[in-house]
Amino acid sequence: MNGYEVTEPQLRCVLPFEAEPAEMSVLRKAVRSQLSHWGMLTVSDEAELAATELATNVIKHVGQGVAATLVLESREGRLRLELHDKSYASPSIVAADWDEECGRGLHLLSGMAEDWGTLLTATGKAVWCELRLKPLRHCARLQRAAVVLEGYRRAGGGTQTLTPSYAVLEESVTDIIADLLHWLAAQGGDPDDILDRAQMHFEAESEAA
Repeated sequence: MNGYEVTEPQLRCVLPFEAEPAEMSVLRKAVRSQLSHWGMLTVSDEAELAATELATNVIKHVGQGVAATLVLESREGRLRLELHDKSYASPSIVAADWDEECGRGLHLLSGMAEDWGTLLTATGKAVWCELRLKPLRHCARLQRAAVVLEGYRRAGGGTQTLTPSYAVLEESVTDIIADLLHWLAAQGGDPDDILDRAQMHFEAESEAA
Protein backbone atom coordinates (compact mmCIF):
# COMPACT_ATOMS: atom_id res chain seq x y z
CA MET A 1 0.00 0.00 0.00
CA ASN A 2 1.48 3.32 -1.09
CA GLY A 3 2.45 5.65 1.73
CA TYR A 4 3.06 2.90 4.28
CA GLU A 5 6.31 1.23 5.20
CA VAL A 6 6.45 -1.91 7.34
CA THR A 7 9.36 -1.85 9.76
CA GLU A 8 10.24 -4.08 12.69
CA PRO A 9 9.73 -2.74 16.22
CA GLN A 10 12.67 -0.72 17.54
CA LEU A 11 14.08 -1.41 20.97
CA ARG A 12 16.55 0.92 22.66
CA CYS A 13 18.06 1.06 26.15
CA VAL A 14 20.48 3.64 27.61
CA LEU A 15 22.77 2.56 30.47
CA PRO A 16 24.96 5.30 31.99
CA PHE A 17 27.84 4.16 34.21
CA GLU A 18 31.25 5.14 35.59
CA ALA A 19 34.25 3.54 33.92
CA GLU A 20 35.53 1.68 36.95
CA PRO A 21 36.72 -1.95 37.10
CA ALA A 22 34.24 -2.58 39.92
CA GLU A 23 31.39 -1.47 37.63
CA MET A 24 32.03 -4.14 35.00
CA SER A 25 29.99 -6.86 36.72
CA VAL A 26 27.14 -4.39 37.28
CA LEU A 27 27.21 -3.45 33.60
CA ARG A 28 27.19 -7.08 32.48
CA LYS A 29 24.25 -7.81 34.78
CA ALA A 30 22.33 -4.85 33.36
CA VAL A 31 23.00 -6.03 29.79
CA ARG A 32 21.78 -9.56 30.56
CA SER A 33 18.70 -8.26 32.35
CA GLN A 34 17.78 -5.98 29.45
CA LEU A 35 18.28 -8.71 26.83
CA SER A 36 16.18 -11.06 28.93
CA HIS A 37 13.45 -8.40 28.91
CA TRP A 38 13.72 -8.22 25.11
CA GLY A 39 13.73 -12.02 24.66
CA MET A 40 17.32 -12.03 23.31
CA LEU A 41 19.20 -14.16 25.84
CA THR A 42 20.69 -16.26 23.03
CA VAL A 43 23.11 -13.41 22.28
CA SER A 44 23.62 -12.34 25.90
CA ASP A 45 27.05 -13.96 26.40
CA GLU A 46 28.50 -12.21 23.34
CA ALA A 47 26.84 -8.91 24.29
CA GLU A 48 28.19 -9.03 27.85
CA LEU A 49 31.69 -9.74 26.55
CA ALA A 50 31.46 -6.94 23.98
CA ALA A 51 30.19 -4.48 26.59
CA THR A 52 33.06 -5.43 28.91
CA GLU A 53 35.67 -4.95 26.18
CA LEU A 54 34.23 -1.58 25.14
CA ALA A 55 34.07 -0.35 28.73
CA THR A 56 37.56 -1.65 29.53
CA ASN A 57 38.87 0.28 26.54
CA VAL A 58 37.46 3.47 28.07
CA ILE A 59 39.16 2.75 31.40
CA LYS A 60 42.53 2.14 29.71
CA HIS A 61 42.55 4.92 27.14
CA VAL A 62 40.19 7.63 28.41
CA GLY A 63 40.52 7.37 32.17
CA GLN A 64 39.31 5.47 35.17
CA GLY A 65 36.16 6.86 36.76
CA VAL A 66 35.04 8.91 33.75
CA ALA A 67 31.36 9.05 32.88
CA ALA A 68 30.31 6.78 30.00
CA THR A 69 27.11 5.45 28.50
CA LEU A 70 26.29 2.10 26.92
CA VAL A 71 23.43 2.11 24.41
CA LEU A 72 21.75 -1.13 23.34
CA GLU A 73 19.60 -1.13 20.24
CA SER A 74 17.91 -3.82 18.19
CA ARG A 75 17.83 -3.14 14.47
CA GLU A 76 17.44 -5.25 11.31
CA GLY A 77 18.27 -8.60 12.89
CA ARG A 78 21.27 -7.25 14.80
CA LEU A 79 21.98 -6.06 18.31
CA ARG A 80 23.99 -2.84 18.29
CA LEU A 81 26.10 -1.75 21.25
CA GLU A 82 27.44 1.81 21.41
CA LEU A 83 29.84 2.95 24.11
CA HIS A 84 29.81 6.75 24.42
CA ASP A 85 32.53 8.72 26.20
CA LYS A 86 33.82 12.31 26.17
CA SER A 87 37.12 11.68 24.39
CA TYR A 88 37.62 12.44 20.70
CA ALA A 89 40.53 10.00 20.37
CA SER A 90 39.47 7.11 18.15
CA PRO A 91 40.74 3.59 18.95
CA SER A 92 42.61 1.57 16.34
CA ILE A 93 43.70 -2.03 16.04
CA VAL A 94 47.46 -2.48 16.27
CA ALA A 95 49.51 -5.61 15.88
CA ALA A 96 49.83 -7.39 19.22
CA ASP A 97 51.65 -10.54 20.25
CA TRP A 98 49.59 -13.32 21.75
CA ASP A 99 50.89 -12.59 25.25
CA GLU A 100 50.30 -8.81 25.13
CA GLU A 101 47.23 -7.66 27.03
CA CYS A 102 47.10 -4.15 25.55
CA GLY A 103 45.36 -4.00 22.18
CA ARG A 104 43.83 -7.45 22.32
CA GLY A 105 40.34 -6.20 23.24
CA LEU A 106 39.68 -4.65 19.82
CA HIS A 107 41.04 -7.76 18.09
CA LEU A 108 38.57 -9.85 20.08
CA LEU A 109 35.75 -7.42 19.29
CA SER A 110 36.60 -7.42 15.60
CA GLY A 111 36.58 -11.22 15.46
CA MET A 112 33.34 -11.60 17.41
CA ALA A 113 31.15 -8.83 15.94
CA GLU A 114 29.55 -8.63 12.51
CA ASP A 115 30.90 -5.10 12.24
CA TRP A 116 32.34 -2.36 14.44
CA GLY A 117 33.55 1.21 14.18
CA THR A 118 33.77 4.67 15.73
CA LEU A 119 31.48 7.68 15.47
CA LEU A 120 32.42 11.21 16.51
CA THR A 121 29.66 12.94 18.47
CA ALA A 122 29.05 16.49 19.69
CA THR A 123 30.53 15.59 23.09
CA GLY A 124 33.14 12.95 22.21
CA LYS A 125 32.85 9.63 20.43
CA ALA A 126 30.96 6.36 20.33
CA VAL A 127 32.65 3.02 19.68
CA TRP A 128 30.07 0.58 18.38
CA CYS A 129 29.72 -3.03 17.37
CA GLU A 130 26.89 -5.15 16.00
CA LEU A 131 26.08 -8.75 16.88
CA ARG A 132 23.84 -10.88 14.70
CA LEU A 133 20.71 -11.97 16.52
CA LYS A 134 20.23 -15.72 16.48
CA PRO A 135 16.90 -16.69 14.90
CA LEU A 136 14.13 -17.92 17.20
CA ARG A 137 10.77 -19.35 16.16
CA HIS A 138 8.87 -16.73 18.15
CA CYS A 139 11.41 -13.89 17.90
CA ALA A 140 8.89 -11.50 16.29
CA ARG A 141 6.33 -12.10 19.03
CA LEU A 142 8.92 -11.61 21.77
CA GLN A 143 10.14 -8.37 20.23
CA ARG A 144 6.61 -7.02 19.75
CA ALA A 145 5.82 -7.85 23.37
CA ALA A 146 8.98 -6.06 24.53
CA VAL A 147 8.02 -2.96 22.53
CA VAL A 148 4.55 -2.97 24.11
CA LEU A 149 6.06 -3.30 27.60
CA GLU A 150 8.49 -0.43 26.97
CA GLY A 151 5.67 1.82 25.74
CA TYR A 152 3.43 0.85 28.64
CA ARG A 153 6.14 1.66 31.19
CA ARG A 154 6.76 5.07 29.60
CA ALA A 155 3.02 5.81 29.59
CA GLY A 156 2.99 5.00 33.30
CA GLY A 157 5.92 7.28 34.08
CA GLY A 158 8.75 4.72 33.81
CA THR A 159 12.11 5.59 32.27
CA GLN A 160 14.25 3.87 29.66
CA THR A 161 17.44 4.36 31.65
CA LEU A 162 16.43 1.86 34.32
CA THR A 163 16.42 -1.86 33.57
CA PRO A 164 13.26 -3.26 35.16
CA SER A 165 13.34 -6.37 37.33
CA TYR A 166 11.36 -9.45 36.40
CA ALA A 167 8.86 -8.70 39.18
CA VAL A 168 8.22 -5.23 37.72
CA LEU A 169 7.80 -6.65 34.20
CA GLU A 170 5.49 -9.40 35.45
CA GLU A 171 3.28 -6.78 37.12
CA SER A 172 3.29 -4.70 33.93
CA VAL A 173 2.20 -7.74 31.88
CA THR A 174 -0.70 -8.31 34.29
CA ASP A 175 -1.71 -4.64 34.04
CA ILE A 176 -1.52 -4.69 30.23
CA ILE A 177 -3.75 -7.75 30.02
CA ALA A 178 -6.24 -6.20 32.46
CA ASP A 179 -6.29 -2.92 30.50
CA LEU A 180 -6.89 -4.79 27.23
CA LEU A 181 -9.75 -6.74 28.78
CA HIS A 182 -11.31 -3.49 30.03
CA TRP A 183 -10.99 -2.02 26.53
CA LEU A 184 -12.51 -5.14 24.99
CA ALA A 185 -15.46 -5.12 27.41
CA ALA A 186 -16.05 -1.43 26.63
CA GLN A 187 -16.38 -2.39 22.95
CA GLY A 188 -18.95 -5.06 23.79
CA GLY A 189 -16.54 -8.00 23.49
CA ASP A 190 -16.28 -11.06 25.71
CA PRO A 191 -13.06 -11.03 27.80
CA ASP A 192 -13.39 -14.72 28.75
CA ASP A 193 -13.65 -15.73 25.09
CA ILE A 194 -10.55 -13.72 24.17
CA LEU A 195 -8.57 -15.19 27.07
CA ASP A 196 -9.53 -18.70 25.96
CA ARG A 197 -8.52 -17.99 22.37
CA ALA A 198 -5.22 -16.44 23.42
CA GLN A 199 -4.46 -19.46 25.62
CA MET A 200 -5.22 -21.82 22.72
CA HIS A 201 -2.89 -19.88 20.40
CA PHE A 202 -0.13 -19.87 23.01
CA GLU A 203 -0.40 -23.62 23.69
CA ALA A 204 -0.50 -24.49 19.99
CA GLU A 205 2.60 -22.42 19.22
CA SER A 206 4.44 -23.73 22.29
CA GLU A 207 3.80 -27.32 21.19
CA ALA A 208 4.99 -26.53 17.67
CA ALA A 209 8.21 -25.09 19.07
